[in-house]
Amino acid sequence: MAQVLEFKLPDLGEGLTEAEIVRWLVEVGDVVAVDQPVVEVETAKAMVEVPCPYGGVVTARFGEEGTELPVGAPLITVAVGERPASVPGDAGAASAEASGNVLVGYGTSEAPARRRRVRQERPVSGAAAAGSREVNGQGAVPAALNGQAGAPETEDGPVPVISPLVRRLARQNGLDLRELTGSGPDGLILRADVEYAMRAAAHSNATAPTAEPRTPVRQTTSTATAPQPTATAAHGEVRTPLKGIRGAVADKLTRSRREIPDATCWVDADATELMRARTAMNAAGGPKISLLALLARICTAALARFPELNSTVDAEAREVVRFDQVHLGFAAQTDRGLVVPVVRDAHARDAESLTAEFARLTEAGRTGTLTPAELTGGTFTLNNYGVFGVDGSTPIINHPEAAMLGVGRIVPKPWVHEGELAVRQVVQLSLTFDHRVCDGGTAGGFLRYVADCVEQPAVLLRTL
Repeated sequence: MAQVLEFKLPDLGEGLTEAEIVRWLVEVGDVVAVDQPVVEVETAKAMVEVPCPYGGVVTARFGEEGTELPVGAPLITVAVGERPASVPGDAGAASAEASGNVLVGYGTSEAPARRRRVRQERPVSGAAAAGSREVNGQGAVPAALNGQAGAPETEDGPVPVISPLVRRLARQNGLDLRELTGSGPDGLILRADVEYAMRAAAHSNATAPTAEPRTPVRQTTSTATAPQPTATAAHGEVRTPLKGIRGAVADKLTRSRREIPDATCWVDADATELMRARTAMNAAGGPKISLLALLARICTAALARFPELNSTVDAEAREVVRFDQVHLGFAAQTDRGLVVPVVRDAHARDAESLTAEFARLTEAGRTGTLTPAELTGGTFTLNNYGVFGVDGSTPIINHPEAAMLGVGRIVPKPWVHEGELAVRQVVQLSLTFDHRVCDGGTAGGFLRYVADCVEQPAVLLRTL
């Protein structure tokens, strides 16, 4: 006799207390294996596929897509040991085992197995197949659009997709990922593959004379996780819910303004020599060094001299907590909104290592694969808002940190250099700091040291 077990939304780690259901990966009546992902949820930190620790038949699901659930709320119930009548042979045998893995953070370490699913063949018109071949000069094409026979009756194993944003983009545009051939390593389906399939489908719709009218395929980048406006109000108002990552940003910024008595100081600096130093480093061969990595090295050197700014305030204990290690956050704008990935032990990394880590975390932020651990635990934040084409800003501190360094754009400006007027590469630097951890003298000393390193990178040699 089958035993019905209830699987609840697990603790996803890093203090997260709720998650929004983005997409169900199983239906009621499906057979699931131990540690198989059953639902895709979005927390305030990242997108997560949640694996079920039980193997059996899904008997109930709790919550619709778009619903927010607290940690500990029921997700699904699974009948362990039951054999569904609709699935013959061993395919319907549900495992009576349960996972021994602890479902915290991203759940299990085993590679999850997808459920076995029966799909109907999808006939494709000759015009559609020809259209896809005409558009395709290279890259991957949908199996149903490249002249091949219809999809197989059954399919085992996971769909080769890593990015949740790629899955969301395909789902929004009516594409079946199981019909795509990935161009990535080992057949991995990339965003470019989905976008190509969208173009191929749009072309086939335009060229097929007998095709029935259908909704046009949207040519858009993936912004599915951004909050969507609700229905327009009577007087033309549009209300957008503050939830998900947008809500998390709003909560953190509000708390920062409410709890931290911040102050900002700024200075203009001649970055000409820093830019020349970077050019010389990259001309010497080897991995390229990013400007952000050089600024990060300057930050860590400045924090070694002024450690008061690498701290936080314990308001309840009325204590300033100073950190020995620098976990450097950096602000990154993504399709999902503003995120602040954290480079662990930035003080122990050289410019090459920092460049590689910045690139890795930036790509993970772009694809929506940052983990909660990669988005928390920072002790100081570097904000390069110059990429938006602005000179200055008064950044809001990333609570509960004590300071943030802002960097504007580097542009040619008139500058007095060695007693003469010259055109130099000038940047504005701003420091917002918690006035409880230090006074203006410390903050000004930190910012002046950063500016000196920007103007004369050789100053850094004294701290190496």
